[in-house]
Amino acid sequence: MEKTRPVGVTILAILSILCAIHALMYTLQMLDLLPVFLGPVAFFTFNLIGAFFWCLLFFIWLWVFRMLWGLQQQGWMFVVLISFLNLIFGIINVFGASSWQAMVPTIIISGLILVYCLSPGTKEAFGISP
Repeated sequence: MEKTRPVGVTILAILSILCAIHALMYTLQMLDLLPVFLGPVAFFTFNLIGAFFWCLLFFIWLWVFRMLWGLQQQGWMFVVLISFLNLIFGIINVFGASSWQAMVPTIIISGLILVYCLSPGTKEAFGISP
């Protein structure tokens, strides 16, 4: 029997694509290929390392989207881990010379994803007992 994707999981998948877009945007900004919109973006003094990590997060978010879209049980676990990692990395970037305004979208979206993933309804959709 085929599982139907709840609306909440679809929204979660769309938010993961939004995080992937933000990660790609930060990657291109740290490589000076895209103008900075909200404030300076820098990873301490090593923008190439920051660009590498944001690019890695971009591909991980795409992978997480695929797992969420397919309602794979591992997708829930990875979205919790990656949203937490994304949240921490955004905060580290604030200490590493990025402006708070530049990192707020990623911090807010990652926090929302993390809170929503830990709700009982989302766990139930992935077959995880609350």
